[in-house]
Amino acid sequence: MEMGSGDLHPAIAPLSYLLGTWRGQGEVIAYTQKTWKLGSGEPMHAETGFFRPKPDGTIELVIAQSTGLLELQKGTYNAQDKVIKLHSELVGNASKVREISRVFELVNEELSYVVEMGTNLTSLQPHLRATLRKL
Repeated sequence: MEMGSGDLHPAIAPLSYLLGTWRGQGEVIAYTQKTWKLGSGEPMHAETGFFRPKPDGTIELVIAQSTGLLELQKGTYNAQDKVIKLHSELVGNASKVREISRVFELVNEELSYVVEMGTNLTSLQPHLRATLRKL
């Protein structure tokens, strides 16, 4: 995941610990807003979006994936504990995926990132788990 810096809008300040370039390995794939196969480097997936934190501790995440899937995630953030928990409010342009949850947590300078997906046939199931280090 890569996020720019510069003059910070006051709404972003509580999440400034996320700014920077992060890289790491996960159980399925490596993640930096783009994913690729670890062995070959072959591109697999990309997504982009915007975090929209509110002063009351709620947050939205809007994502467009390279597969055409669109997400509107809503949840909470805790700037002191450095945890963001999100659940899909809307999953669009998806034939099978009906819900997605995401949790970001910074512990000991490592950003853990967990994604679960539910389909028409299953409840939320682990989809991606990664541990990233800031470069």
